[in-house]
Amino acid sequence: MIARSERLMNYVVLFLFAAMALGPVLIILANALAPQNADDDGGLLGLHPGNFVEAWQQGNFSSYMLTSVTVAAIVVTTSAVLSILAGYAFGTMTFRGSQALFYLFLLGIMVPAEAIVVPLFFDFRALGLTNTLWAIALPQIAQSVAFGTFWMRASFRSSSKSLIEAATLDGAGSFRTLVSVLLPVARPAVVTLVVLTFMWTWNEFLIPLVMSPNGDLRTAPLALAFFQGQHVQETALLAAAAVLVALPVVVVYLLLQRHFIRGMLEGSVRE
Repeated sequence: MIARSERLMNYVVLFLFAAMALGPVLIILANALAPQNADDDGGLLGLHPGNFVEAWQQGNFSSYMLTSVTVAAIVVTTSAVLSILAGYAFGTMTFRGSQALFYLFLLGIMVPAEAIVVPLFFDFRALGLTNTLWAIALPQIAQSVAFGTFWMRASFRSSSKSLIEAATLDGAGSFRTLVSVLLPVARPAVVTLVVLTFMWTWNEFLIPLVMSPNGDLRTAPLALAFFQGQHVQETALLAAAAVLVALPVVVVYLLLQRHFIRGMLEGSVRE
């Protein structure tokens, strides 16, 4: 009887938290499918999926989405490769100054982007890199590598030492050991890193805003902000645009959720 009551309470608590998390999402979806004015009651089953098409066309989201996809591909790919290599070095090797160098990497997590974005802008302007993809991608790569190194170091340090020893006895070098032995075991941690990096890169607002002052390289969140300023009173179009901008993150998470949850539960912060 006590166990049944505890289980019921657990379900009640989970339901409440799920309602708190999903409530705003359902409200946005409902607004996105609502009519744009009180006189418009048409649409299939009272829904108006045409709001998404109109928001897409009026906001010119095709070009902005392409910019976001390009930046995300550069940041995710580069930071994942660098994080895996750095995490492998710090997690499995011992060399002079490794501890101090690792703490230097951690500074990238501790220093907020707001504190460095203005000096970075002047540096990139001096190099002629402002209003380019590299000005948007490079700062985010640096931030992602800082976290990714910490993440992958913990994952590799928690790997079985016997696997590394067996690979060494079989004549495998460091790179072969990483690719053939450790990476398959660390796949959930790598997928989790990729998902987190993609989410952070896709949702980044400040760096693209500062690094592209002429607005030629607006990303999807920037485009949504400008779209909001132009359609303040059109709630349905604003909600539809918000859904369009958030949809890629949702799709990536749904596709990789099994590995993502596994990577989180395995605890890549173990030492």
